[in-house]
Amino acid sequence: MRNGFLELRSLTAAILAAVFLAANCLAQTERRTNIAQEESLKRFLQKYLRDSVASDDKTVQYFPAFVDLKDDGTKEVIVYLTNGGWCGSGGCTTLVLAPQGSSYQVITKIMITRPPIRILATKSNGWHDIAVRVQGGGVVRAYEAKLSFNGKSYPISPSVPSARRLAENVPGNVVVPVTALTERGKPLYP
Repeated sequence: MRNGFLELRSLTAAILAAVFLAANCLAQTERRTNIAQEESLKRFLQKYLRDSVASDDKTVQYFPAFVDLKDDGTKEVIVYLTNGGWCGSGGCTTLVLAPQGSSYQVITKIMITRPPIRILATKSNGWHDIAVRVQGGGVVRAYEAKLSFNGKSYPISPSVPSARRLAENVPGNVVVPVTALTERGKPLYP
């Protein structure tokens, strides 16, 4: 009986070691994938911003959120840009990017957004709706706007007619927290 117990105990330890090893390998693969995604995103943003109006400003910071907006297993990226001419009295610019090969393509450039930026459970044309805070720039009472995908892009501003004022307490997942207003983002340039 004692030998059977020891064999079972050894088998259990071997199984746990194999599970731990597999989980560790998966975590390392995921970290390498995340690092590769981050580097690809940074290169894309540097090129995109270099080609833009605020091309010479090296103070740009960004807050990336890799999210599956289409529920298809592929993560798009929501990027909240700060500094360097990307902000005004109404907020900062947010980019919605889709992976394209080893780089990205701009789905939408949304002006005057403020965090929190949330992904809603609702969808429009197969993409999750996005909620952004609207405040400043002449808006006296802050509110959240719902940005819905029209089949090609999201609205370019939460103040355009296609953006809708969101009812209070609509559930959603915060992907860019309100602390992005006070915390330093990732520097785009060394």
